[in-house]
Order: sequence, then structure tokens, then C-alpha cells
Amino acid sequence: MIRQHRFLISQRQYAVKLDTLSATVDEYEGRFDLRGSVEAVWYRRKGATTRACLGTLRLWGHGLTGPVDPADPQVVLAADLDGRYGGDCHGRWDGERYWGAQAPDTITGHLEVLRPMLADYPSLPSGFEGWWRF
Repeated sequence: MIRQHRFLISQRQYAVKLDTLSATVDEYEGRFDLRGSVEAVWYRRKGATTRACLGTLRLWGHGLTGPVDPADPQVVLAADLDGRYGGDCHGRWDGERYWGAQAPDTITGHLEVLRPMLADYPSLPSGFEGWWRF
């Protein structure tokens, strides 16, 4: 992934919660495969509507030429990761409608992050570090 300091919605960037990153690295014939995940938030636009999204970002790195320390989130994120699938959205808020979980407590938790995130667009929510793109 590539760390960027300026937010551009066209770049499909993510902000991540570093303390939630988990990863494993396997070696096979001198190459390394990384699998992991991290909680993330991101913005997407459909038509003229900006949406705040919350979910899980899957981290995949296949055939890496060097080892990656899975205990260091910055090193994992800086690896050559495959981001073709993007984030797995668990909740989305567009300012009028919520899409996502059905459990009331989960909805409340999501909206506590998504409402201020959308209101302060394009600021980073508290506890997240960004901006990262594949």
C-alpha cells in the first residue's frame, strides 16, 4: 500500500485502525505470502452523494520477495499488497440513510463513527490513521 498525506476521493483511499491489524506470513520456495485484515473507514461517492463507510480491509500479498514482520502494522501496510477487492463494508451512512447491520447496538456503534466522519468530510475519524491506497 502507499501512504498519502492528502485525501483525494478519486484515489480510493482508506484510513485504518492500526491496533486492529492482524497478519500472518508464510514462506514458500523463497517467496512470502501475507494474509491479514484491519478495521478501516473510507469515503465513496455515488452520483452526487458522498458516503462514509466502515468495515474490514483484507490484506493480501502473494509472492513477496522479502519477509514482512506481521507484528509491525506500518511494515505490513507498506508491503506490495493486492487491493483489487477493496474493503468489506459493514456499515454505510450517506447523511439520510444507514445501510449495514441489523442489530440495534451494532447500528448505534457504526453511526457513532460514521455520522461525525461524514459531517467532518474529509477529516480522519479519531483512532484511525490514513490515508492509504493500493
